[in-house]
Amino acid sequence: MQERNRRKAGKCYEDLAALYLKEQGYEILERNYRDRLGEIDLIAKDGQYLVFVEVKYRRDPKSGYPEEAVGGRKQKKIRHTASYYLYRRGYGEDMPCRFDVVSIAGEEISLIKDAF
Repeated sequence: MQERNRRKAGKCYEDLAALYLKEQGYEILERNYRDRLGEIDLIAKDGQYLVFVEVKYRRDPKSGYPEEAVGGRKQKKIRHTASYYLYRRGYGEDMPCRFDVVSIAGEEISLIKDAF
């Protein structure tokens, strides 16, 4: 039961992040992309860039900043998943990509472009 509530909350914050990114000029291409290697919260276009976005939320700063939860292992998993996505969708090696993090701390939303 708790897992379902967490998933529901995660979707809510991903929706909020997608809306925020649209306001910043991003075009959302996919939400919750999943494959055998992992999951990417949002995939978007920002100008010429294909952007893989990780969304992190914390209720308050006592439990740390949301972006701190995107450590080395998580970054590696997202990179591998993104590579597979590019391959499966037929993007060439010349497709400019980057990895952004949307950090939601309470009511505050921030965007870290090219986070890793």
